[in-house]
Amino acid sequence: MNCRQIYRMAIYTVKLIRFKELSMTKQSKFRLFVYSVTTLLFYSVSGFLPVSAFTESSVPGGVTIVNLGSASEPRPQARFGSKKIMVIQRDGKWKGLVGLSLKTLPGDYIVSYKAGEKSSSDNEISIKVQPKTYPEQRIKMKQKKYVSPNEEQLARIKKENKHMGKLFKIWRDTDVSVDLSWPVNGPVSSPFGLRRFFNDQPRNPHSGIDIAAPEGTDIKLPSDGTIIDTGNYYFNGKTVFVDHGQGMISMFNHMSKITVKAGDKLKRGDKIGEVGQTGRVTGPHLHWSLNLNQARVNPMLFLPEKKKGKF
Repeated sequence: MNCRQIYRMAIYTVKLIRFKELSMTKQSKFRLFVYSVTTLLFYSVSGFLPVSAFTESSVPGGVTIVNLGSASEPRPQARFGSKKIMVIQRDGKWKGLVGLSLKTLPGDYIVSYKAGEKSSSDNEISIKVQPKTYPEQRIKMKQKKYVSPNEEQLARIKKENKHMGKLFKIWRDTDVSVDLSWPVNGPVSSPFGLRRFFNDQPRNPHSGIDIAAPEGTDIKLPSDGTIIDTGNYYFNGKTVFVDHGQGMISMFNHMSKITVKAGDKLKRGDKIGEVGQTGRVTGPHLHWSLNLNQARVNPMLFLPEKKKGKF
């Protein structure tokens, strides 16, 4: 990405922030602009590919990578606490990918693993999670029901959250690609991890990335996977859940149209629906959350440098 492309994407971001529907304070707009441009510059200059290059991201919302031994040995089984973690083969070694939720506190943790199915003893690896403070985002919502839901709406939200929790627990043993593709072509309008305030009321942090694109834009699968559920959710709008294997689950929100159904087995680049503005939104965009061992992690860690044009 050259300076001209960075400039154009920065201007696009400014225009997006100036949307009337996005009623943010001037200070919040400025912070979001600076954060977006800084992110663009960083990814452009470094060509940042943390997972592919096995660069550590041991912060809340990040991914820690641990060495589990030679790939000439049987595939090890590894856990972070009580949860299985993804194990892939790379550079002649077995690598364990540990998803760290945004709620993970800084400090020392243990990853345990067995060297093959027949091993009876556990080995342990210590990992250290570093602190990270994400920027604030303050949004003014015109629809009060998305800020202060009534009892009936809260009951629906609780039911939906319970259902989504079950989906994020799905585990399927298979080979997994961790080099993902962009599901839509557009600027990241809201980065991962933002500490969100709706009408000055604190809410859960942003556990995915928002990619701005016109309504009706095709959404393409970032990696092979199986559709495990679709539905229309209170906050998330029309949503698709995809199981990529070994606990990696993608969730795509706010769609205008869903073109797949549960059970469909798809390949990278297959269409799953179209960008929309259903649910709690301020304009058309795709929200993409990525789940790893039941933790929402930053999808940017799995993506190549963003390029403009057809994909």
